[in-house]
Amino acid sequence: MLTGQALLYFIYVVAAASVILAGEAFYLSLASRRSRLAAVNHRLRRLADEAPAEQTLQSLLRERGLTDSGDFVFGFVWLNRLYTQSGVTGNPMTFAASFLLAGLALALLFWSFLRLAAPTAFIIFLVVGLALPLLALRRTRKKRILKFSKQLPDALDMMVRSLRAGHPASVAIGLVAREMPDPLGTEFGIVADEITFGLSMEQAVRKLSERVGFEGLHLLSISLSIQSKTGGNLTEILSKLSSVLRERQKLRIKIRALSSEGRVSAWIISLFPFVMFLILQLIAPSYYGQVWGSPIILPIFLIFGFWALLGDFIMYRMVNFDF
Repeated sequence: MLTGQALLYFIYVVAAASVILAGEAFYLSLASRRSRLAAVNHRLRRLADEAPAEQTLQSLLRERGLTDSGDFVFGFVWLNRLYTQSGVTGNPMTFAASFLLAGLALALLFWSFLRLAAPTAFIIFLVVGLALPLLALRRTRKKRILKFSKQLPDALDMMVRSLRAGHPASVAIGLVAREMPDPLGTEFGIVADEITFGLSMEQAVRKLSERVGFEGLHLLSISLSIQSKTGGNLTEILSKLSSVLRERQKLRIKIRALSSEGRVSAWIISLFPFVMFLILQLIAPSYYGQVWGSPIILPIFLIFGFWALLGDFIMYRMVNFDF
């Protein structure tokens, strides 16, 4: 009887210990996940996984379409640069293959089931498989560079305060990497890791400029290059550069406000023919009569479409400025 009772107590103890250990494991995993989510940028979340710093740096570079040393992977440098500067993570070959397969699938679908002509299906393949990913990468790069340009003056001010406190430049860059969110935090973290593993600050910042594509970083790279060769007050250089970038940002916002009327007019003029065509098709389907059967309708549409696109391009250049 005592043996059975002792065995029962032992089972209770083991069950209680299992519940306690399971709860502790769940709490630790949840706390670890929260610590990773609380990290301000992608690089710090990767470092929270307790991977070696060099391995984390290499993985961050590879998922941006770069080699372990930060160079471009494949021969089409302009395409590799576009992919890297867009900030899209993952294998670039997988990214390209997904769009190509999607374009091929849509082309075969329209050609097989909707009985479209082969040239039309091929055009669909070119648009979805080639043009669409390029447009998506260009748009993503533009948004990322705009966000980076808003963060860079604050990062330079943080570096200036760190340098005035007596820290070396590498420590100031590391401070920015820990305190700033993406995209700037991870990019400066890569710079800090590259300096740690042997690159000079000038080389690391030049690679940063190539990865991001923001012209303000070209100014930073040139400033650091001149300072390293001729000397000078780095704190004053960074402070002046921060002021210049802030003034350029104010000018960009002012120009955008002044050109807002032109941009709205361009949208209205561009969309008006399509809106009127849809309205006429809804309220008077026979308005155009037998014109659709005319052999000259396709050339006329192509000519008018070309002139409309040319007008849209001219209006776009009139309300968008490079400075």
